[in-house]
Amino acid sequence: MARIAVIGAGLGAMAAAARLAVAGHRVTVYERTETFGGAVRRFERDGFAFDTGPGLLPLPAVYRDLFVKTGKEPLEDRVDLVQVDPSARHVFADGTTVALPNASRAGVVSALDEALGAGAGQRWGDFLVRAREAWDRTRRPLLEEPLWPNWSVLAEREPYPAVPHKRLLRTRRAATLAEVGAWELRDPRLAALLESHALAYGLDPRTAPASAAVLPYMEHAFGIWYVRGGLRELARAVHERCLARRVAFAFGAEVARVLVRGGRVAGVELADGSTAEAEFVVAGVPPEELSRFVGGAAVRDGGAVPPRHGLPSRLTVLLALRGGRPEGTAHRTVVHAPEREAELEGLFGTPSGTAARPTVTVLRPDDTGLVPDAGHEAVTLTSLVPARPGAGGRAEEQGFDDHVRDMIAVAERAVPGLRDRLLWHEVRTPADIARETGAAGGAVPPPALAAARGRLLHPANTTGVRGLFAVGGWSHPGGGLPHAGMSGALVAGLIVEGPEFRGSQ
Repeated sequence: MARIAVIGAGLGAMAAAARLAVAGHRVTVYERTETFGGAVRRFERDGFAFDTGPGLLPLPAVYRDLFVKTGKEPLEDRVDLVQVDPSARHVFADGTTVALPNASRAGVVSALDEALGAGAGQRWGDFLVRAREAWDRTRRPLLEEPLWPNWSVLAEREPYPAVPHKRLLRTRRAATLAEVGAWELRDPRLAALLESHALAYGLDPRTAPASAAVLPYMEHAFGIWYVRGGLRELARAVHERCLARRVAFAFGAEVARVLVRGGRVAGVELADGSTAEAEFVVAGVPPEELSRFVGGAAVRDGGAVPPRHGLPSRLTVLLALRGGRPEGTAHRTVVHAPEREAELEGLFGTPSGTAARPTVTVLRPDDTGLVPDAGHEAVTLTSLVPARPGAGGRAEEQGFDDHVRDMIAVAERAVPGLRDRLLWHEVRTPADIARETGAAGGAVPPPALAAARGRLLHPANTTGVRGLFAVGGWSHPGGGLPHAGMSGALVAGLIVEGPEFRGSQ
C-alpha cells in the first residue's frame, strides 16, 4: 500500500483517486480552491441554477466503467442520466433549421434530406461511415492505451479514409476537417454542421486534421446525455465515490512544489510550508504548473509531444427568464455564425476583435431542479473566445461586454422573445475558468487526435520524474469529460500494474 498525493480535484484526478483507493492505496487529494470538479462548477442565484462548465455528457460509458470498477453501486444509482432527443437543433446562417435525432443514423439522414434537400442526408450518412473507420483505427491508441513511446506513428498517419477529390487537374484527399466539409459534404450547411463539432472542442476546422471526424461520430454512435440537476451532479457523484473509498480531500490546500529525491518523487510541499510524503504524485494541472512544481526540470520523457499555444477559451452567459420552457423545446440549439471565415479568423488568426455574430450554443434543459418554479426558465449560452492570459475583473473590463450583447442577440434566433423575458444575466469569462482550473488565460484543452504531425496529441501520463504522473485534460488523451475519465483510468493502471500496463481489454 503506497501513499499517493493527487494535485487537483478535477474529474480526471478524482477518477484516478477512486481507482487507486480501491486498489488499496492511501490517497489524498490537494485542491487549491474550496471545492471539487475543476471546470465542472455551478452558479446559483434567486432559485436558478446553472452549469458553468460542460452542460452535456458524451460517452457516459466512461463513468459507468468508473463506478463499476470502484464499487457495486452503478452510476445510474447515483445520478439521473437522460438521453437528449433531439441531440441538437441547428439554425444555419441562411435561416434553415434542422433537428437531429439522437443516435439514429436513419433519423438523421431523413431529417437532413427534409431540411436541406434530397441527397444531403446520404452525404452525411456516408461521411459517418468513413468517420467510424477513423474511430475504429484510433480508439485504442488514442483513448484506451497509454501514449505509445513511438507516438510519432500516430502523428504521421491520417486514419480518416478521405474520398479522392479532383482539384486543379490533381487528385487530392481531404487533410483537414474543413476540406472534408467542402469536398465531401458539398453543402455549406453540412460543412457548418461538421465544423460545429470542432468548434465545440475549441478546434479550428481549417487546421484540425480530417481525423477530427471522430468527434461527430462519437456523439452520433453513443448519443449525448444530460445529468438531471446539471453536470455538477456528476462531479458530486464522483466526489462521493472517492469519499466512500476513503480518499481524503484537503481543500484550500495549494501545492507549491513536488518534492523529488534521487530522481523520484517523495511527496508535496504546500504553500503554507507544510509537507506530505508520498511514493507517487498524480498531477491534474496544466503543463506550466507541472513544470513549476518541479522547479522547471524536464518532466516530460521520450513520450513528449510538442507544446501547443493559442488555444481558445469560452464565454458563458447565464440567463434567468420569466415564463416557463415551452413544450417541445430542444435541449440544445446551435446558432451558426453568418460569417464563418471572420469568426475563425477572430478566434484562431490575428484577431482585431471577436466576431460580431459568433456561433452560439444555447442550452435549455427541461429540468425543474434548475428554476424556482414552472413559470421560469434557465438558459445557458456559450461561444468560443480567445484565451486572455493575465485578464481579470468583470466582463466589460475584459472587453467582453459587446460580445455578451452579441451572444444574446444571436440567441434570440433560438429563444423567441428572449429580451422581453430576461430577468437578469450572469457572465462567466476566461478569467473565471483560469481561477477555477489554473489554465493560463482560461484556455480549454482539446481532445487528442491523430495526424497533423502530433499537434493534437497530448503529453504522456508518465513523466521523466519517477513516480510523477499527469492526469486530466492537459495530458493524454486530452480534453473533454470522457477523456478526463479515461486519463484517470490510464494513470491508475500505470501505478497499479506498472509501465507494462497497456490499457483495459
